[in-house]
Formats: sequence, structure tokens, C-alpha cells
Amino acid sequence: MPRKQSPTLTGAELRIMEVLWKRAHATVADVAAALPPPPLAYNTVLTTLRILERKGHVTHEEAGRAFVYRPAIARDDAAQTAVGDVVKRFFRNNPGELALRLIERERPSPDELARLRSLIEEYEEES
Repeated sequence: MPRKQSPTLTGAELRIMEVLWKRAHATVADVAAALPPPPLAYNTVLTTLRILERKGHVTHEEAGRAFVYRPAIARDDAAQTAVGDVVKRFFRNNPGELALRLIERERPSPDELARLRSLIEEYEEES
């Protein structure tokens, strides 16, 4: 039985998506050449792009003999999906628990603390 595909990006998929988000469109060879080390083989990039297309994260169009791939989702949308997955799996679907864990782990900067205070005040006014 085939493994269920995850809506979140694997590490290899994210590396390839970063190239596409930066370039907006690229062939397999373009992606392979633009990846930071360690390099991936052309066939690995091609296979990963096909998986990303099946997941709905990229589309392609033909340009002569080459396929040109484009991101079908924005980086922020992919990040939102990944964070939602972490919240669901590790924090019992409670985003506040994740926020508290992050703040407890590393002290926010003064700017971040100001933003947090502003959000807290806004939420208290809405209550």
C-alpha cells in the first residue's frame, strides 16, 4: 500500500521550492544548478518536482523539449500549512501552547516583546 502523501514539505522538497520561489520559474537543470550544497542529481530533482506537482505545490508548462516549473503555492501558505501541522501533531491543536513554548525557549527581542504586548492588548479589548 502506498504511503499517504503529506501536505507539508519534506526537507528536499523545501530546498527545491526555495529555488522556485526565488526564481518564479525554472527548468529541472536550472533548479539543480541553483540548489545550495549538497547538490542533488538531475534525476532526483526531476522526481521531487513530479512529487511536488502531484501534491499541487508546483505546475509545469512545456517550453520546447524542457518543462518549466512554477510554484503553485506561496511561501507563506506553505509555512502556514507546516505550522498548522506542528500545532495539530504536537500541541493538541492549540496554537497558544506553541507560542508559549517558543517564548519560554528563547527570549523575544524588544521589538518582538512590543508586538506581543500590542497583540495581547488587542485581544483583551476584543474579549
